[in-house]
Amino acid sequence: MKTVGLRRNDEGAGRRAGAGSAAAPATVGGEGHTRAAIVQLLLEEGPITATAIGNRLGLAPAGVRRHLDALIDSGQARAGRSAPWQQKGRGRPAKQYQLTAAGRGQLGHAYDDLAGAAIRQLGEIGGEQAITEFARKRARTIVAGIEPVGEHTTEQTEAKAEEIAEAFTDAGFAATTRKVGAGVQICQHHCPVAHVAEEFPQLCAAELEAFRELLGTHVQRLATIANGDCACTTHVPLLVLPPDRTRTSAPTAAQPAAVRTNDSGRSAE
Repeated sequence: MKTVGLRRNDEGAGRRAGAGSAAAPATVGGEGHTRAAIVQLLLEEGPITATAIGNRLGLAPAGVRRHLDALIDSGQARAGRSAPWQQKGRGRPAKQYQLTAAGRGQLGHAYDDLAGAAIRQLGEIGGEQAITEFARKRARTIVAGIEPVGEHTTEQTEAKAEEIAEAFTDAGFAATTRKVGAGVQICQHHCPVAHVAEEFPQLCAAELEAFRELLGTHVQRLATIANGDCACTTHVPLLVLPPDRTRTSAPTAAQPAAVRTNDSGRSAE
């Protein structure tokens, strides 16, 4: 996330001498506290002008705008012109600032608690099967519109894994793919439901099931954020045994390669 720093002497220069502050001294005592106080005002009173924020915090509008510009650069806030009826005096309408959805997402919330309570209630009403079906529907919604792999070639399987990663990124999982040995790994670097998944592993199992349905092969989960790992890592073999192979047939190169890939995948995490 891009941030724009503010030197202490800049912030001090931005304050108005003798100006009162409605906030506690700790609120404007440093760059981070000032930024947090501005975000709180945007949340509670936005849209709001830089002048109004300055009046509340005892800062000059120029000093406030530096923080607002940083929030806009990082996608956490946006600016718009005041309506004519809101304008006081002559001149162009003042800019009014408010948080974006991304900015609100940075704040603490109780969504995890609410989701956990809802799933627990679902389990009490419909049992474990109801939770499993809910998890499956959620996973299929994330990958809706993705067709199963048509042919098990290295190129198509790798492309399908990338398509799945893009869908999960759009859902907030920050997913990527990387080639490892004879396979490709789908790495989810963030999990927006990690705390809920700790209690309900059906969520993780449903994701893995969706991967298998789309890729048409036996994918293997190597690590999960819900279990304390730094990422959710799923191994996808790029070489698939022909369907007419019998158990007595000689093993192909895909078998030992998959074993080596799993080892390297764990060490990479």
